[in-house]
Amino acid sequence: MYELADNFFLVFHSALIVFILFGWMWNMTKKANLVSLSLTAFSWFVLGIWYGIGYCPLTDWHWKVLKKLGHHDLPASYIPYLLNKIASIEISSHAADALTVIFFSLALMASIYVNFVKRKTSAG
Repeated sequence: MYELADNFFLVFHSALIVFILFGWMWNMTKKANLVSLSLTAFSWFVLGIWYGIGYCPLTDWHWKVLKKLGHHDLPASYIPYLLNKIASIEISSHAADALTVIFFSLALMASIYVNFVKRKTSAG
C-alpha cells in the first residue's frame, strides 16, 4: 500500500511541478496555472509561518510515506529528491532552493503576464 502511495506522490507531485512551470503557456490552462501558483505561494509563505518557509503539504505527506517504507535520509525539499530519483543528479539543498525560487518566480511572472497584461493589451 505504501509503495502505491509513493508512486502516486512521485507522479502527481512531478506533474504538478511541470504544470506550475509551464501551464501558463496554453489558454485552456492559464487560469488554473495561476491558481496553482497562488496556492503554492500560500503554502510556502503563509503555512510556512507555522511549518517553515517553503512548506509543501505534498512533500510532507510523501516523506511520511517514504519513512514508513524505511527511507530516513530525506532532503529538506522535494527538488533534490526528485532530481536524484529520476536523473541521479545530486544537488545541494541551497542550490535546489535557489533554482526553485528562480523558476517559480519566472513562471509566476509569465502567468501574471498572460492572465492580466497580455489580455488587457489584446482587448485594448
